[in-house]
Amino acid sequence: MGGMGGGSLFSRTPATLVLRDVPVGPDESLDTLTPFAPPSVPDPDLILFENKVSSPEIPNAGMLLHADCNEQEVMCEISRYTPRGLQESSDPAYFMVSLSVEGLDFSTSLILQTLPVEKDQTTLTQSKLRLPLSQSGTLLTKVIFLVFSDINSVSAPLRGDVLLNCGFKQEETPLAPDVGLEWRLQHRGRGRKVLEMKTKLDDTEEATVVHGERNGSSVDAALLLSEGNVSMSLTRLKVVDEGTYICTVNLGHFHAQQVIQLRIIQPPQVSLSEEKLVLKNSPQTLSCHCAKYYPLDAQMEWFFLPPTETEPKLFPNQGSLSSHRQHGDGTFTLSSHVTILPSFSPGTKITCRVTHPALDDPLYISIVAEPAQPDSYWWVLGFLVVTVLFFY
Repeated sequence: MGGMGGGSLFSRTPATLVLRDVPVGPDESLDTLTPFAPPSVPDPDLILFENKVSSPEIPNAGMLLHADCNEQEVMCEISRYTPRGLQESSDPAYFMVSLSVEGLDFSTSLILQTLPVEKDQTTLTQSKLRLPLSQSGTLLTKVIFLVFSDINSVSAPLRGDVLLNCGFKQEETPLAPDVGLEWRLQHRGRGRKVLEMKTKLDDTEEATVVHGERNGSSVDAALLLSEGNVSMSLTRLKVVDEGTYICTVNLGHFHAQQVIQLRIIQPPQVSLSEEKLVLKNSPQTLSCHCAKYYPLDAQMEWFFLPPTETEPKLFPNQGSLSSHRQHGDGTFTLSSHVTILPSFSPGTKITCRVTHPALDDPLYISIVAEPAQPDSYWWVLGFLVVTVLFFY
């Protein structure tokens, strides 16, 4: 709720959204579902939105049926919506609904339009919205336009490709003869347009205009016209492609959008500084190199396993870390250094464990300490003496 002028602040008011005709699977029993029961006595102070989801259908609306039972939080926000180019009025009134389920790839934005109500002396008016209520005390509405996505976030490898899912549906009577699409990227306080498309809904190819500001970005115009699919593909991903993508669809006076997080990941290349570790009479340094990874948060730990034991132990001193080095492609390199003491037993297995978001499981790289070589000083000296005597 918010005032339209005078700098009034927005306020939050509890409301209920009732979705009727939600598709139920063939194995689903209606007995397991709790139907909505309106108040026995209509209350004009309650905000109850009621609408059917069958036309246009809300994709994957069935996910909402058991979300609460599965302890998945349903996020629902409803706000008054004023179509562009039209003055705000109460006949009909419009509302924007944002629906998502935490932990599930379900997100949609709906534009609701109020339905006419036959008024008589018993008709109640909602006290805050000043709109007539049905006999059961609900605000009767219909979905006229929606934009949806079946992913909230996606991870993709550096230099790989990705498809950012977005689609739209509208009521059977078209809201406008053409559709406009815009994809934007927001990252660290900065925004830029990635792709823009305008096309006629009557399949007139020459009327399609596409402007891509990012090389390798594309939308299939044929799928847009046939299915309302406005998903965008990106090829040859770079670190700078990471961020929040906003898919905005415009139909005449109406527009709605979806937000998708794209994370770029690149697993590290891990190596040890030595291919062979021979114990010496003095301490020596062994390094674990973690190279060309993204994002930044890589962790390295050292373990050792003496030949007489079965469980590895954490190094009491994890040594030192080099400073992060960032490469031209945005990836990072980091090294960890540990000291190998002469007191280590030959046959001890030394392991560097690396964890990183791009790795499903930690990565291990190991080396086995070998015994020190016998001192060959007297053998070399003896060889030199014999040689001198021979030529004397």
